[in-house]
Amino acid sequence: MADQATPATPSHRGYTAAVIALLLLGQACGLWMLHGSQLDAAQLRPAAWLDGEAGKALGDALQPTLQQHADTLSAAARYRLLGDLGDQVVQGCPGWLFYRDGLRAQPGVNGAYEARLRLMRHWVGQLQGQGLQVLLVAVPDKARIEPQALCGLRQSPQLQARLGQWQASLVSLAVPYVDLGAALAHDGQSTPRFFHTDVHLNADGAQRAADAVAASALPLLAGKRDQLFSSAPPGAAQPRMGDLIVLAGLEHAPAAWRPALETEHPEQIQVQRGGGLLDDTPPVQVLLAGSSNGRRSAFAERLGRNLGQQVWNQSLDGGQFSGALQAALLKRERWPASLKLVIWEFSESALSLPLTADERAVLATLPEPQADHAL
Repeated sequence: MADQATPATPSHRGYTAAVIALLLLGQACGLWMLHGSQLDAAQLRPAAWLDGEAGKALGDALQPTLQQHADTLSAAARYRLLGDLGDQVVQGCPGWLFYRDGLRAQPGVNGAYEARLRLMRHWVGQLQGQGLQVLLVAVPDKARIEPQALCGLRQSPQLQARLGQWQASLVSLAVPYVDLGAALAHDGQSTPRFFHTDVHLNADGAQRAADAVAASALPLLAGKRDQLFSSAPPGAAQPRMGDLIVLAGLEHAPAAWRPALETEHPEQIQVQRGGGLLDDTPPVQVLLAGSSNGRRSAFAERLGRNLGQQVWNQSLDGGQFSGALQAALLKRERWPASLKLVIWEFSESALSLPLTADERAVLATLPEPQADHAL
């Protein structure tokens, strides 16, 4: 019986060449978009790869405009039809948005709060050892201050108790702090302290916070100085894009397909100068190392006005618990000799967030925790 002919093996060279061509084209497009994005080298530093910041920066740079439009359309439809604002934002009463991490701790975060107690003791002890006063300011979460706007939402018992635990620890360690919960309490008044669609204090809340912080800071500074500030009357009402709308992916959605924008009356508060050639402001005595709260609603300027001196504002957007303080400490040798007080501000919710790569790096240099002792 004759052998049957062996069928020829089909060639995959064409398919292989096509796949290689597509991969090369995709790589070329990616490199072209990265080149056009002008990424900052600091965004790709080694530490940024550990906490995902570098990956997010690359993802944002590689996301094409068409994908952004598709994401906006999806988010708008989800909100308009289902009332859903995504994984990070939730709606309370009509017009009120809240950050989910202010209502419940992120899953899988163990030991972050205790680690931050160690970091706080380390940095406060370090600064006090250098002859500086330190004042801690934890800005209460919006859900704690505006409970009338929750409409069925609840802050978890763990987070509800956290601010009190933190303040009790500060008392036991004799660390000066400001209780903004009492300063921002409504006391029967209906005026909100926070923006409806933002996590930050509005003008009324920022002024109340500045009043409370200044009241605690002045005894540490031996009284108020005589620097004058000018304040322009609030301007015409302007629409304000809340950061929670942005976080929900609705920044570019049509007005009818996203929560309504608030309006605010901007107020300009500035150091008053005489205009002479030698008209310098007095030597700086106060450094504010804060989160985005320190950069909103003219908080730093309001604080400076109450203190009678300009505040050296080193606050950072996205600073979380210690970002601004760590960045300022890296420039410690450039701090003016006249500095007397460091005001360290952060959001209450930052106490329960995962540790950053920079925080973990500092923790690795600290000795193993011992029994609690006063600073």
